Amino acid sequence: MNTAGTIDRPHTHDPKKQAPMTPSTSEPTGSATQDFTTNGATGSRQKNRTREMQLIPEALARAHMHERLHDAARERRAMRLATARRMQRRAERASLRARRALAMAVMQ
Repeated sequence: MNTAGTIDRPHTHDPKKQAPMTPSTSEPTGSATQDFTTNGATGSRQKNRTREMQLIPEALARAHMHERLHDAARERRAMRLATARRMQRRAERASLRARRALAMAVMQ
């Protein structure tokens, strides 16, 4: 089986063992090949890429809302902690007042 490879599936991946490229006789030297579009995989990829591009603002908005929700939760935790510390200080002051009142009552 002595078949030559194709562009997509070369016979070998080693460039030294591949046949050298020969210039085409049908087109003049230095000419550019015409652009063409395919309706196969490239078109599908382009369609997906376009859809992804259209969804970028939605993804950014979703990420922004996610970040804002985390910030709000962090803020709520900070407020609860501040409130708990305030209440703890208030309870400690009330405890000291009660101990002083008890000491004053015992001394009399």
